[in-house]
Amino acid sequence: MKHYRVTIFGSARITQGDPRWALVYSIAKMLAEERIDVVTGGGPGLMEAASAGHHVGRKEKGLQSIGLRIALPFEEKDSFHLDIKQEFKRFSARLDKFMELSNAVIVAPGGIGTMLELFYAWQLVQVKHITEIPIILLGERWRGLLAWLKKELRDEKLMDNEDFRYIYLATTCDEALELIRHFHARWEEGKPQCTDYHKHQNY
Repeated sequence: MKHYRVTIFGSARITQGDPRWALVYSIAKMLAEERIDVVTGGGPGLMEAASAGHHVGRKEKGLQSIGLRIALPFEEKDSFHLDIKQEFKRFSARLDKFMELSNAVIVAPGGIGTMLELFYAWQLVQVKHITEIPIILLGERWRGLLAWLKKELRDEKLMDNEDFRYIYLATTCDEALELIRHFHARWEEGKPQCTDYHKHQNY
């Protein structure tokens, strides 16, 4: 049976003991309890939080934590609890593999790499190079970015409202899980996941 897969993007530099690490650990644990696979960058920081949380949340065999690794000086340490690991030399090939595997994306706090992953996923669904997938921004910090995008890009007609149909804001794990359950159910029914997006956006 094919499992629904959620990719979790986030910083390699945020370590255990940080509330943001606990946030990602918790949502990954919840996903495992829902029998959903996770995909990460396979490195330390929030990637490790996701793989560790997913491992703890499993109640049955067959679930997978997939890590797509790339060699970087500050990501030399692998995540624990990876069931499948693949190494990449180029960011472009790695990004495409993330999109190939993803049924949904959660974007946790991060820096330039995380922003690259967010906007790459967003553009591919915008131009319909991949099937539509929901992109969930996890944490309050994203509200300011969304406000800026609407003011500086949408209002200048460099984006339009349709571009936001794939983007969702979840400030807590419970909000993120509610969204994932909704999208997962639509996926299982063979329906487009983001069709009724306006009912679930809160920004």
